[in-house]
Amino acid sequence: MKVEARIFDIVTVFAFVVAVIYGVMTHYMSGYGVEPIGLVALILTGGLSLLAGSYLRFVSRRIEPRPEDREDAEVSDGAGELGFFSPGSYWPVGMAASAALGGVALAFMEIWLLITAIVVLLIAIGGLVFEYHTGPDH
Repeated sequence: MKVEARIFDIVTVFAFVVAVIYGVMTHYMSGYGVEPIGLVALILTGGLSLLAGSYLRFVSRRIEPRPEDREDAEVSDGAGELGFFSPGSYWPVGMAASAALGGVALAFMEIWLLITAIVVLLIAIGGLVFEYHTGPDH
């Protein structure tokens, strides 16, 4: 995960450098001062990238190096089972539908519809998380 952390570090530095350049350039070239929307968007992009990169760096210290992180790794080192993936689950469809319903609710500013969408989304997330949970007895 060190490779992914480095990628996010590069994006973080890029976003913050571009935010400074953008703020200075819009201040001197527009005549109206600093354009706030773009500057805030670039700062938030850098902050989110910093958050994701920090998480990946934190996790990479606590797990064994993957084949992608080692210089001496062979292609065969990455072979094998990667995990369990559900062969057919309808919960993601419910999550997408409830997220779309939430978008429509926000577009038309219907609070009752937004609350309904959030409740349905939470139910769909719970269904997805506990789809294969059999309980402590099994």
